[in-house]
Amino acid sequence: MIEILILYYSRHGNVAAMAEQVARGVEEIEGVQARLRTVPPISTVCEATEDAIPQSGYPYASLEDLKECTGLALGSPTRFGNMAAPLKYFLDTTISLWLSGSLVGKPAAVFTSTASLHGGQESTLLSMMTPLFHHGMVLVGIPYTESGLITTQAGGTPYGASHLSGVNNDLPLTHTEAILCRALGKRLAKIAYSLANTQ
Repeated sequence: MIEILILYYSRHGNVAAMAEQVARGVEEIEGVQARLRTVPPISTVCEATEDAIPQSGYPYASLEDLKECTGLALGSPTRFGNMAAPLKYFLDTTISLWLSGSLVGKPAAVFTSTASLHGGQESTLLSMMTPLFHHGMVLVGIPYTESGLITTQAGGTPYGASHLSGVNNDLPLTHTEAILCRALGKRLAKIAYSLANTQ
């Protein structure tokens, strides 16, 4: 069974909702399953640590999750046009995987949520791609054959899935945003399956 790791950080639940839609898209492809993992928040108190298992939601990611996956979907809320610090912090711990080339050639995709329509969705997606390029991953976006990219009134970009959560972070995924999340997961899974079966 081919496994796609869906690794995300979510403060208000919007990115988590996107991750679940991406997972639905992944599992539309026969022979592929999704593994959902999150990362803990960063403490502002030195030496403070999180419990090894979160009180609710999906388990925290480990380097083994990354090493074992066949493909990766990476999700984060936007922070000043960049990925959130907890996800960046986790990615900064992946030096051993970079040294060993463990992620080279694996397909990857990105997704994000912002409070405002022009709040940095595309720059955040691009910022998340940078470490993946350094790991030698093969980046996958959403092609314009997905009509939702043309018709969306909220999130959705060719760089990856996105969501407009509103200033109070209380807007649910629109129908189109959910479709684009699933399309991204499905495309990532198809490419991962094809690459895995040609090696």
